[in-house]
Amino acid sequence: MGPGARLAALLAVLALGTGNPERAAARGDTFSALTSVARALGPERRLLGLLRRYLRGEEARLRDLTRFYDKVLSLHEDSTTPVANPLLAFTLIKRLQSDWRNVVHSLEASENIRALKDGYEKVEQDLPAFEDLEGAARALMRLQDVYMLNVKGLARGVFQRVTGSAITDLYSPKRLFSLTGDDCFQVGKVAYDMGDYYHAIPWLEEAVSLFRGSYGEWKTEDEASLEDALDHLAFAYFQAGNVSCALSLSREFLLYSPDNKRMARNVLKYERLLAESPNQVVAEAVIQRPNIPHLQTRDTYEGLCQTLGSQPTLYQIPSLYCSYETNSNAYLLLQPIRKEVIHLEPYIALYHDFVSDSEAQKIREFAEPWLQRSVVASGEKQLQVEYRISKSAWLKDTVDPMLVTLNHRIAALTGLDVRPPYAEYLQVVNYGIGGHYEPHFDHATSPSSPLYRMKSGNRVATFMIYLSSVEAGGATAFIYANLSVPVVKNAALFWWNLHRSGEGDSDTLHAGCPVLVGDKWVANKWIHEYGQEFRRPCSSSPED
Repeated sequence: MGPGARLAALLAVLALGTGNPERAAARGDTFSALTSVARALGPERRLLGLLRRYLRGEEARLRDLTRFYDKVLSLHEDSTTPVANPLLAFTLIKRLQSDWRNVVHSLEASENIRALKDGYEKVEQDLPAFEDLEGAARALMRLQDVYMLNVKGLARGVFQRVTGSAITDLYSPKRLFSLTGDDCFQVGKVAYDMGDYYHAIPWLEEAVSLFRGSYGEWKTEDEASLEDALDHLAFAYFQAGNVSCALSLSREFLLYSPDNKRMARNVLKYERLLAESPNQVVAEAVIQRPNIPHLQTRDTYEGLCQTLGSQPTLYQIPSLYCSYETNSNAYLLLQPIRKEVIHLEPYIALYHDFVSDSEAQKIREFAEPWLQRSVVASGEKQLQVEYRISKSAWLKDTVDPMLVTLNHRIAALTGLDVRPPYAEYLQVVNYGIGGHYEPHFDHATSPSSPLYRMKSGNRVATFMIYLSSVEAGGATAFIYANLSVPVVKNAALFWWNLHRSGEGDSDTLHAGCPVLVGDKWVANKWIHEYGQEFRRPCSSSPED
C-alpha cells in the first residue's frame, strides 16, 4: 500500500546500495511525498537569505536617497537662502546638471535586483515545478471531496465538514493559517483548466470574495487580481449553465476594466441568451462532481474515510478479542506482541508496538534518499496515477542488521517464511499532500501481473507497519468488510489476501484514505504463496 518507488518487476526492486539517490528525486514529484515537501523548505530558506540581503541593500539605498531629499528640501524651506550667494548658486546648478541625473540613473537599485535575480536562478532548479502546484491543488480538492470540507472554512484555515446545518470540526490546528485570494484563485484555476467546474466554482468564488475585500491593495507576490478571478468565475458559471451568474460577474468585471472588449462581447452574448430563454434567469446550475477515475465503491470508500478510523460498534462483537501473541514461538515467549483482532472474515489483526520509535525512524531514514513516485501495475506496465499519491523505496535485508531482526519478528508472529523469494523486500512508503491510494487489491488479479515475475506465486498475505502517526485522516479502509483502521504509530496490520484454495479474497479490497493532516509513513512486507505450503496448508474449499 501507499506511496513510492517503482513497484517494479518485483525481482528487480530497487535496493539501497545500488544506483544514485540523487536521481530518485524528480522535479514535478515534490507534492507526492511529504518528506519531499519538507525538503522544499531548504530552498525557501536560501531565498529568504537572498531577499534579506536585497532588503538591506535597498534600505541602505533608500536611507541615502532620504538623506539627499532632506538636504535639498531644507534648502528650499529656508526662506533666507539667497541664490545670490555664489556657493549656493553653484550647488543648485550642480544638483540640476549632475546630482539629480546620478540619483535617477543610479545603478545601485539595478545591482540590488540583479543580485536577487542571479541568486534566484541558482536556486530555481531545486524549486517545485508547475506540476507540483497542480498536484498540491488537486490534493486540496481531494480532501474537500473525501472529507466533505467547506471551502470557505479551508480558506480560513479551518477543517470543517458541513452536512446540511451540521458542522463538524475534523481537525483543530494550533495556529490558523488562512489562504489569500491568489491562493484560492490558483486552486480554482487548476480545476478550471481541467474543465472541472464543480471544483473551480467554489474556489474561484472564495478568491473573488477575498479579492473584493482587499481591492486596491497591491501585493508583489500575487499573480492574479480581482479581474482575473471574476473573468474565470464568470466563464465557469457559463460553462456550468448558469448564464445569469455569468452575466452578473461579467458586468462587475466591466466596472473595474470598462475597456475590455472581450468581456463587453460576453455581456451582450449572455444578455441575448437570457432574452431568448427567460427561465435561465432563475436557473440553478446543478454540477455533478467528476468521478475520475470511475470508482463504483467511491461512496462506501469515502464514508469509511470520514469515520477517521472510528468503528465503535465493531468492538461490541464478542468474537473479536485482544491478547498477548507468542504464536508458540520461542522468539516471542519473553516479549509477546499485543494483538487486537479487528475482523474475522477477512481476517485482520493489528499488532501494537510491533516496532520501536528508533526502529521506525531508522527505516524512514534508510528509505528517504531512495524514494520515487509510486506506481501501479497496468498489465505488464508500471504507471504513475492520480489515484495513488505517494513515494516509495525498497530496502534489502542487507542494508542493516535491524531489517534482518525485523524479518525474524514478522516470521515468528505470522509463522510464514519471509525470506526472498518467498517474500518481497520491505517497501517503505511516504504519502504526499492529501496522499492516498484508492481501493485496490494487494494480490494480483491478472495473470500478466509483474508480481508473478518472482516465480513465487501470488501475494498470500500483507504485513503493513505504521512508521509514524498522523493528526487526522490516513486510515486504512476495507471496503467490503465495512471498516477502517486508523493510523496507529509503530503498530502492524496483518491480513490474508488469498483463501486457502489460492483464490483471491475479494473482501480484502482496501484503500489508504487521504492524509488530512500529518506525515504518514508505512512499510509493507508482502508474503507470497510459495514456501508457505506447510505453514498455511491449502484447502479445496473456496470458503477457507
